[in-house]
Amino acid sequence: MRELAELLAEMRDAGVILDYALFGALAQVRYTEPVLTLDADVLVVVPSPERLDVLRDIYAFCAERGHPIQGEAVRVGAWPTQFVPVFSDLTREAVAEAESVRFEGAPLRVVRAAHLAVIALSVGRAKDLARIVALLEAGVVTRAEIEQLASRHGLGDRWRSFATRFFHD
Repeated sequence: MRELAELLAEMRDAGVILDYALFGALAQVRYTEPVLTLDADVLVVVPSPERLDVLRDIYAFCAERGHPIQGEAVRVGAWPTQFVPVFSDLTREAVAEAESVRFEGAPLRVVRAAHLAVIALSVGRAKDLARIVALLEAGVVTRAEIEQLASRHGLGDRWRSFATRFFHD
């Protein structure tokens, strides 16, 4: 993970990306029990998001530094890493409000628990819904925080549906 943290900082310093934040299952590990995952997911803010080949510069930067491209991922040390350009106001806010933590001594920006939960809600797969439950059970986010953030990003109905399905109080 240290190698990924250093690569992301180097990409930001070089202007290849403007900002980033780890999200998905690896980010959740910061808040809950470890979960099985096969890759690292990184939200990125890129200088030219309107380009069709928006990830080209990221892939080129990584390849120049010896990180091979494997399908849609880049191998960074032990981790296949997927770079995901911010794709909504929610993900843009998640990167802007990410927390800087230390992984193996290197700083790494990680999406906050409430944003992880609402991004998972927006995707809506079974494993994403389980992620929300795990974050709530770990006590790192409250229902009220998720509801407020979900409502602000047009996901209030989806949150209410989730809450009706999973909470019986």
